[in-house]
Amino acid sequence: MPSSRTVPSDGVSSPANRPSNVDLPEPEAPTMASVAPVGTVKLMSFKIVSSPVASVTRLLRPIVSMAEDNTMASGMQRFFVGKVEWVKSVKGTGIMLLVAGTLCTGSAHSASKTVLVLGDSLSAEYGLARGAGWVPLLEQRLHTSRIDASIVNASISGETTSGGRSRLQALLAKHKPNIVLIELGGNDALRGLPIAATEANLREMINAGKKANAKVILLGMQIPPNYGGDYAQRFANVYPKLAKEAKVGLVPFFLEGLQTRPDLFQQDRIHPAASAQPMLLNNVWPYLQPLLKAPSAAQVQ
Repeated sequence: MPSSRTVPSDGVSSPANRPSNVDLPEPEAPTMASVAPVGTVKLMSFKIVSSPVASVTRLLRPIVSMAEDNTMASGMQRFFVGKVEWVKSVKGTGIMLLVAGTLCTGSAHSASKTVLVLGDSLSAEYGLARGAGWVPLLEQRLHTSRIDASIVNASISGETTSGGRSRLQALLAKHKPNIVLIELGGNDALRGLPIAATEANLREMINAGKKANAKVILLGMQIPPNYGGDYAQRFANVYPKLAKEAKVGLVPFFLEGLQTRPDLFQQDRIHPAASAQPMLLNNVWPYLQPLLKAPSAAQVQ
């Protein structure tokens, strides 16, 4: 038998001739039945924000939804979902829902940060046991100092400034770091590559980091004068020149303090030993710590 109701072309149903034949649409969200049809509930939205600890999500601006019911509840049920407490009260003709969220307003000083380390074998733990390099030691210091930051170590043994330049854009897009540490150039010098090319590659990486709204720190490098005094001097000058030009952070010499200590190097006399890794970290820390906005007293020696 044909239905007595009609459906316009736009999909909105018109009133039925007989109420018993009305097909109501499925609700868009879970609903709670009320005792009487006069009770109405107004649910107001709230905003989800991230707390200083990235793994915790909390609700900001808790809002109470109100029902058209002025009677007191005869029974209460409480249940918890994460950090949100829901209180349900049913009495007579109304329903009341109370959403109570934990307020948490993280500040810029405590917000979690991501630090990207783009380096070569000096940062990739070449010849060391896993976890003994200065980058893992940095992670330990952040944890001990209660600094909410994560480290992405994108260092590769043998990397040159050209290789780092080719990889950086993808790393920036994937990890969206707040801070980028560039520890590259040593392999360029050891191979005698043109200093102009090294400078151009470093400049491009600095600019890429800044365009991605990251703070950049350049780790200065030097080579022994036996590679040629003029070449060694021009190479060393590249780092302060670029740092001044781009107004970025500069660690004057990443290997400071190791030059006259052969006992702090591995047998190849090129790569620092495990005992030298805390010194490398201490060379970087004074320049990195202010960008993390951690209190000075938080430094752990």
